Amino acid sequence: MENIQIDNLIYLTVLGVAVAGWFIAENRQGLGKTMRMAVAWGLIFMGFIAAYGLWEDVRTDLVPRQTVLADGHSIELPRQSDGHFHAVVDINGRSLDFLVDTGATDVVLTPTDARQVGIDVDNLAFLGSASTANGIVKIAYERVDDISIGPFELSNFPVAINSAEMGGSLLGMSFLSQFDKIEIEGNSMTLIP
Repeated sequence: MENIQIDNLIYLTVLGVAVAGWFIAENRQGLGKTMRMAVAWGLIFMGFIAAYGLWEDVRTDLVPRQTVLADGHSIELPRQSDGHFHAVVDINGRSLDFLVDTGATDVVLTPTDARQVGIDVDNLAFLGSASTANGIVKIAYERVDDISIGPFELSNFPVAINSAEMGGSLLGMSFLSQFDKIEIEGNSMTLIP
């Protein structure tokens, strides 16, 4: 913890003890009932904190990520609550979350995701550059043994690694163009090999 955080923690602890002391002094006669109410409200408050902390996991479970359609080949991606299409892609045996980005030329990995799939990011030469909505970024190129989404798999596939962290990895046109057809209808995107 940083000094400012420790100072804030001490301040809030002293304030909490002072408020609790005042509360006990003022409510000596009905202290048992007051304590029961305080515990009940404390549990309600903790429940709200837990629900807030787990909301992302609950939301992910409520909105499925992707499904392989009955033909056994096509993959349907539902639009997520952020308005974008996301996909779970396996690279070198590791499942990663990707933003489907038809404006991206390449499959672009964050440095963190690149490390997870076995790429030694610290020894890459970031000699390339890419123009993004946030300006020019440095990138390095590498090949992954395999990349797959559902039953669709490619081997020895080129990926770009961004030199700086970004919001998430991007599934760009170098991968998407391997599909014969991409359909967007309503709130779903279908990738058809």
